[in-house]
Order: sequence, then structure tokens, then C-alpha cells
Amino acid sequence: MRQAIDEAVDASTRTGTFLLWRTGEILKASPEGQQVKLPSQRTLYRLLAKLTAGTHTTGSATTRRSRAHGAQGPHGELPVFAPGEVMQIDSTPLDVLVRLDSGVAGKVELTAMVDVATRTVTAAVLRPTTKSVDASALLARTVTPELMRPGWVDALKMSRSVLPHRRLLALDERLEHAAARPVIVPEMIVCDHGKAFISRNFRPACRFLEIEFQPTHKGSPFEKGHIEKMLGSVATLFAQFLPRYAGRNSDHRGRHLEGERLWSLLELQDLLDEWIVAHWQNRPHDGLRDPAHPGRLFTPNEKYAALVEACGYVPVALSGDDYLELLPAEWRVVNDYGIRIKNRTYDSPELGRMRRQDSGIRAKRGLGEVHRDPYDVCRIWVRDHRRDNTWVQATWKYLNRVPGPFGDLAWDHVSHQLPRATEAEIADAVAALLTRAHAGPQTETGPQSSKRDRRVAARTKAAGPVTPASASAGTSCEDAPEESEETLAEVIPLGLFDRLEDPWKRPGRHPRPRRPSGT
Repeated sequence: MRQAIDEAVDASTRTGTFLLWRTGEILKASPEGQQVKLPSQRTLYRLLAKLTAGTHTTGSATTRRSRAHGAQGPHGELPVFAPGEVMQIDSTPLDVLVRLDSGVAGKVELTAMVDVATRTVTAAVLRPTTKSVDASALLARTVTPELMRPGWVDALKMSRSVLPHRRLLALDERLEHAAARPVIVPEMIVCDHGKAFISRNFRPACRFLEIEFQPTHKGSPFEKGHIEKMLGSVATLFAQFLPRYAGRNSDHRGRHLEGERLWSLLELQDLLDEWIVAHWQNRPHDGLRDPAHPGRLFTPNEKYAALVEACGYVPVALSGDDYLELLPAEWRVVNDYGIRIKNRTYDSPELGRMRRQDSGIRAKRGLGEVHRDPYDVCRIWVRDHRRDNTWVQATWKYLNRVPGPFGDLAWDHVSHQLPRATEAEIADAVAALLTRAHAGPQTETGPQSSKRDRRVAARTKAAGPVTPASASAGTSCEDAPEESEETLAEVIPLGLFDRLEDPWKRPGRHPRPRRPSGT
């Protein structure tokens, strides 16, 4: 039975009936077990209850794995004494339906970073799907002040908060129009083994900012419990007050959610940023207590103001080139026609000196370093290693065919629909997809777009360029040819059924044949 319980640690949750059956199968497979006579069912269930006490074998799979793979000794605590000394990052689905575009409703993922010393949420972004570039952009937002936005009250300014605004403004002039959210430079980032954080894009971004990268053990979410708790608090303190709140699972989901109004992704992102500045940073936290007076609770802003007096403040200003450094990198050959990435051709006159030339990077076999924004496939940036590592921008060859920036999601969606299409045909198809999705649902004379097409276009537009290094395309798309109206066939309704009527007397029926005599 212990062996059956150990096998169930990483498997899906099953009931005690399966565990008892598995116990019998293990006994049958062993030479000694064939001579063992099983006790009654009640005795087996009592034994199973004792052996599975506290293991969640028939309960939550996440808790079961965490208990099984967790530390057996006493839990320790990593001491932190300065803001940014240890920070944690994680992502989770937000339990709210969001209007992406053209009325399409869908869920988004929340990626956030929290400072352990002050419990400050330095940055939080909403994306349809979390990618490595989103985690890299989160680093840029962490070291960048949160500027006041139109519609925010003056009470949210840093100058009117408990933060030492005057002293910080003398060191960093970017804080003049900043909101009351501290700017913290990470020294160590703790994360799990999610693909967005273990990728080759997020880790070089940490090395670029000289941040120590520390992943947790697999199946050990308690090692980053602060961000886990913070993401759960967002659901109870913020998300449940929004329309279309779906609950954390199907048991907590309401009915008739489609009848409620929806926030768009950009509007919800603005509300989340305002909520963090207004509520979270000014909310007393149970983990921030005065050691001399344990009964007093500090807010994240108050804790930051107290620690910055002892630890100081280090301003970090990111330039446009720094944002390009945080974008995901690929290695390609600069040919005569330019650079090809996912069947897209990029070219620029400034690439002339780099064509068919060795970049000098032996570890990459002389290939050129290319950085690109996955949410904007209109342009890429190529590093010139032989000229002071400057950046050269290359534009997509068929940029004049599309009405605006679109990302890999829309491109891959149309590529699967047209597997043998040329690059120009795919570009025209993507432009037509965005045009149909922007036009909305089908009308009597309008074009028809599938739900999948609208969802892909909506998620692409909702994501948008991640960094300010991306520029929007200013070209207009070509007029699409008018579609010919199809003539609808005549609809012939079915008649009413009468069970007492003779079916052979109905109009249009042939007379009932008579049976021949003698049969």
C-alpha cells in the first residue's frame, strides 16, 4: 500500500478504491504477496486512512506534490535587509474574462514581481499568453518609475506619499512625475521552472542587468511563497470586484456571464496599475511588522521608506538600446537578400556592409545576432559586432501589405491554413484576417470571419508591442475586392405531424398499393 501511495504522488488524483485495487495488483506481482490473504474492505480503508494522513493522496495534486517533494527538515527563512535583495516572479491565469477585440472574450495571464523585503509589487503585466519577452519587459518596468496617468487623483503621486520623494528626486530626476510606487533594482530573482523564466531570453536579460538568477526546486512552490500569496491576493482583493469574474474553478463559476459588460485588456491593465499604487502599496501587510513593536503593521511604502534610509537608493536609467537588449535574440545569416526569420524576409540598406560577412562570434559560428519583438513582426534589429556593437534596423519586405503591426500568433495561424502559400500570399491573408476581425461579426452584407480568426486577431492586437523600441507601421492596406453576394436557396418548412391522420392520404403521396389476393 505504501508503494501504491508513492506511485500516486506525480499521477492524477484517484480515489481510495483505485489505491486498494493497485495494492492488490502489487501483491499479485510479488512472490511473497501471493500467499498473503487480504483483510476486509473496512480494514483496508482504515489502513489507507492512516498511511495517507497529511499526504493529500486523494486530494489536491498540487499540494500532494509539494508535500512529497518538500524539505523534510525544519523550514528556514532567507534573511533580507534591503529592497531588491531578493525578488520573486511568477505568472498565473487571471480569473476574469476580458474583451480582447471585436467582442471576443477570453482569459489572460498575470505576470508580477514582488520584493520580499518590502512586499512591493514592482511591476505587473497582463498578456493573453505569457512569453519570455514579457518577463524581460517586466524587468524593464521594475527599474522604471510608474508615471502618473490621466484620470489618477493627486493623492497617488509620490510627492504626496510616505516615500522620501525629495531626497529621491535629487538622485533620480525621473521621479518628478512618478506615482507612489517604489523603483527597486533587483539583486536576486527567484522563479520556478516555467518556460518563460528558464528561457534563453529571460536569463540573458538578468545577466545584462547584473541580476543573480535563482530557480527553485521542481514541485516546490513554497520556496517562492511570497509571490504565490500575492497572486492569490489579487483574486480576492481585486479580480472579484470586476465584471465577468469567473472564479478559480468551475465549482466557483457563476451563470450567465456572457450578459455582463467587459473590460478591454488595455483598460484592465490600467485599472490594475492604479489598484497596485492606490491599494496594495498602502495596505498594512501582516509580514511587515516592527520588531520592537510586533503589534504594529507597516505598508509596503512605509517599509521601503524605512529601509531606504539605511540601505540607500541606486537609480538605473534604461535607454532605447537597453530595451533592445531585453528582446529575445536569434542568430541568422545576413545574405544578399537580407535576413529570413520564419519565412519572412527583412532587409535594409544599412545591412550592406554586413552581407555575407562573419560576425566574429565563434561560439555562434559567425552568425549575426538578431533581436526581435514577437508581438511586432514588422521589423528586427541586427547588432553590428564590427562597428562598436551598434544596432541596425531591418524592415519586413512586405510591410506595405499590412495595416499595422501584428505578431507571430497571427502569422502562424494563417501559415497553418495556407501551408504551401508564398510569403506574399501569407502577408495578404494576415492583412485580410485583421480586416475581417476589425469589421466585427457578420452582417447581412458584410464578410464572415470565424471565431478562431477573430480570437487570433484579438489576442495579437491586445498584446501589442512589448517595449517602446517597437514602432507602429504607418502604411495603409490595399482595398480588398468586393465579394459577390450569394443567392440564398428557398426555405421549405416541414408540415405538422398528426398521428391520427392517414399518411397515405397526404397530398403528394402515391395511393397505397393493394396486396394481391391469396397472399
